[in-house]
Amino acid sequence: MTASPILSVPTHATGYPGVAFGGYVAGLLAARAEAKTVRVDFRGAVRPDTPLQVTQAPDGGCLLGDAENGTLVACAPAELLLDPPKMPTWEQARAATEDYLGYIRKFPPPIPDCFGCSPVPAGRGVRVFSSLVPGRELLAAAWVPDAELALDDGTLAPEMVWSTLDCPGGWAGIRLGLMRPGSVTAALTGTQLRPVRAGERHVSYAWPIAAEGRKVTVGVALATAEGELCALAEALWISPRERGDAAPAPGT
Repeated sequence: MTASPILSVPTHATGYPGVAFGGYVAGLLAARAEAKTVRVDFRGAVRPDTPLQVTQAPDGGCLLGDAENGTLVACAPAELLLDPPKMPTWEQARAATEDYLGYIRKFPPPIPDCFGCSPVPAGRGVRVFSSLVPGRELLAAAWVPDAELALDDGTLAPEMVWSTLDCPGGWAGIRLGLMRPGSVTAALTGTQLRPVRAGERHVSYAWPIAAEGRKVTVGVALATAEGELCALAEALWISPRERGDAAPAPGT
């Protein structure tokens, strides 16, 4: 294995307090992997604003960690055999986003500054606001990336695109009754298929795939409003243990 320069996650790119946002971390590693499609496994909590070593692996993937904690996140080439359902329309996605924003105005979210799904100021998060689509077993969001998220050429870096593939899956599991609040992303398998540009209309949508015990598998897609698929992922989420069970290991 060969070591690459140290990296750290910005202080504001968090999910749960003090824990780096899973989709952001996954995107950083996906950009450094040789394969176009990768699986990112979260083995421990990544702290923001903390120097960590990226090590290239012989299989074309990479590892993120430090000398004290070992490997915290592993990224490896993968296959993604996922057939997304029919995309909701832009109007359906916009109605779902308005429903989400109306709900959190009445009931503030438990994590007010989540990089993925909280109404933080522009540039401080991807701000994907997902809610149920009536008559369908999926969630959707209308999303126009803020200019503050973009690179100089107007496109979004991989860590921004992968950040849109995280929270929608969690909300799908929670809103469809498959898992409880407090769940964590254990693994994210994904790929980016085309550039994502700031200022353009996109539709995010997420749907359940399987559930077994505390484990829930969901699919998440990001497409242009015209239906061109931009990114696709399958996520494994784990619900917190019931009260009285042994405490879970630190996660992402």
